[in-house]
Amino acid sequence: MKVLKNFVSVDWRSGRDRIYFFFKDDNTYSLFDIGDDATPDEYPTPVNYDNWHTFHKHVKHLRFGFTTTDIENEPSGGLDQDFLWLFYYEGSTPMVCKYDQDTDKVIRNYHVGSSVWHTLLPYFDRIVAGVWWRTYAPGIKGKFRFLMNDGNSLFLDLNLPQRRAHFNEGIHELELKPITNTTWPGLQPYKHRIISAAQNDRTFADSYLYIFLTDNEYVTYNIAKDKLAHGLKKIDDHTWPGLLRD
Repeated sequence: MKVLKNFVSVDWRSGRDRIYFFFKDDNTYSLFDIGDDATPDEYPTPVNYDNWHTFHKHVKHLRFGFTTTDIENEPSGGLDQDFLWLFYYEGSTPMVCKYDQDTDKVIRNYHVGSSVWHTLLPYFDRIVAGVWWRTYAPGIKGKFRFLMNDGNSLFLDLNLPQRRAHFNEGIHELELKPITNTTWPGLQPYKHRIISAAQNDRTFADSYLYIFLTDNEYVTYNIAKDKLAHGLKKIDDHTWPGLLRD
């Protein structure tokens, strides 16, 4: 049975909601289908051009990633544009890939320092997870949070106008905050065990952030209520069927 250690999890919203897990030690990945509550039998499978387009060569150096919907839309795209933002190193340079979930292809790659995410640069090598803090309440379309490997977190507020969500219209405000029972209620006991995290953007209920920890364990954080929803649980074939398959 697989031990989850050197991996990155990201959410996916185009089509069926799912979470991808990239296992960097052997350059494979798995898909967890949220609707089916299972990993299909064909996973894990090697990462290559056929399944991750030109980004496949960067997966071994992936740091974290997350999805946005209808933020920084592409002129050639339609409504409800879902993009996966993948942050990685190319050599010693922090990079970000904008990945189109609808076409399943890379749109473009940027240097983080010259991208909309440039304020993250001083903390880049400590960030292990990012999440679009989407709660559907007014005034919070451009909020993001990042978990770090040193017990701290980042709160990024882009102040995006609700009428038209483009990064260059927002005011970038970044705050460094320790993970405490005030900033992340319930998460403090696990702050030094975080490996990765991914969102379950639920349509008819509060969205969850699954925070994956050392020792094949995880906790569930309620994004709308901004507090821990479920405490420590084991990752096994009951909670994440098929995910630990070799």
